[in-house]
Amino acid sequence: MNKYILIAIGVVFIAIIFNRFRSAMSVDANKIKDKIQQGALVVDVRTPAEYQAGHFPGAVNIPVDQVEKRLGEFGGKDKSIIVYCASGGRSGSAKSYLESIGFSDVINAGGLSNMPK
Repeated sequence: MNKYILIAIGVVFIAIIFNRFRSAMSVDANKIKDKIQQGALVVDVRTPAEYQAGHFPGAVNIPVDQVEKRLGEFGGKDKSIIVYCASGGRSGSAKSYLESIGFSDVINAGGLSNMPK
C-alpha cells in the first residue's frame, strides 16, 4: 500500500514540474520582447555564478532564494516583471511566489535561451 502512495506522489510531482516547464515554454517570445520594450523589469533568478557566466542584457540578478528578502527591488505590484533561469523551474517558483503576494504582471520566460535575441 505504501508503495502505491509513493508512486502516486511521484506522479503528481512530475505533473507539477511538467506543467511549470510547459507554461514557461508556451510564452510568446514577441510578448516578452514587447514587455521589455515597454520597460519591464527583467530578473535573472539563477545563482550569482550562473549570472556572471552570461545573462540577458539589463537583467538584474535576484536568486530565487533571495526573492522574498529583496522584494523592494521589484517595484510596485503592478510593474511588469519577466523572470528567467536556466530551464524555467526556478523562474516558475519565483513567478508563483510573486503572484501569491499580489504582483499582477509576472511572466516566466523559462530559460535564458528563451529570452529574445
